[in-house]
Amino acid sequence: MIIPKESELTPVQLREVEDIVQQYGCKLQAIVGFHRTIYAVLGEEREQVMVNRILGLSYIDRFDAVDSPYKLMDIHSELASHQIRIGKHIMGESPFIIAGQCTIDPANPNYFLETAHAVKEAGAKAIRGGVWKPRTMPYSFQGDDSSMKILVEARAQTGLPIDTEVMDEHQLMVAMEAQVDILQIGTRNALNYSLLRKVGELTANTNTVVLLKRSMSMGPVSEFIAAAEYIAAGGNPNVMLCPRGTVPKMEGYRNHPDESITPLLKEKTWAPVVVDPSHSVGRAKYVAATSLAAMAYGADGLIIESHIEAQKGIGDDPKQAIHPRELAALIQKAEALWALTRNKEAKLAL
Repeated sequence: MIIPKESELTPVQLREVEDIVQQYGCKLQAIVGFHRTIYAVLGEEREQVMVNRILGLSYIDRFDAVDSPYKLMDIHSELASHQIRIGKHIMGESPFIIAGQCTIDPANPNYFLETAHAVKEAGAKAIRGGVWKPRTMPYSFQGDDSSMKILVEARAQTGLPIDTEVMDEHQLMVAMEAQVDILQIGTRNALNYSLLRKVGELTANTNTVVLLKRSMSMGPVSEFIAAAEYIAAGGNPNVMLCPRGTVPKMEGYRNHPDESITPLLKEKTWAPVVVDPSHSVGRAKYVAATSLAAMAYGADGLIIESHIEAQKGIGDDPKQAIHPRELAALIQKAEALWALTRNKEAKLAL
């Protein structure tokens, strides 16, 4: 990891460093942070002659070799102090709640727009809405490009950032053109490394945040962090990790709830953790308890399905979306739990 003396390298300096690392079979990847840009060496960064040549450049402050398979996502990497900003929110300062419908129904846009206003009033800080949806059966509703206009309109009306899932490069380009604030990579694509790299490349040097869900068949947390590394290595360090339940499922739930991996992730990576209780348990009546469990485990936020009239929704909304009134009560409890678990004085009083 190369750290320049100034906030970033000049074009001439960048070409000089690139020429050096390429001579040793490596590539240079700029990682643009909020305050400064650092440069990851992709390849064998411990080649001593290469390191010495770079350290000999007058404009280089230091060259840190990261003793970890995650050169960017590791908790001890230069990105450890990186702040992710979404709208007016800085991750880690308070609970970040994303809420809204599973799927946007293009035939009934008012349901989505009214839900967007309702979740904002409940205390959500971003709006989720599925423009496109992965379905097990090819005959099920897959979403529609036209729904992007509805999602963007919800942002215009509420002033909140928006989140939607992308599954291929076409959807990614549509979402980028609409300046979607949070791009969601779903469980089916969590190990689609070519897509992860492309997302990182196309969102590099932007404020776009990527919410990476855990694959439903993922095992060790290291595999989860390694998937996030593809996005960061592509050029975008604004990555959040989203446990959302795994298989085999637990009886009574949609999946096997996995919010308990939150502290394991936080031991290894600096990335914020935003848990999805809706897909984890798959039933509206269990969402609140799972959400609070996630907050107790140290999650930085939640992504929750909510709908003003869930039974008239499409996709997963009828079975797992909670009403905005329930969301408001849940957010109040989540904020209280956050204050209790992250306040040192409160901890000592327990």
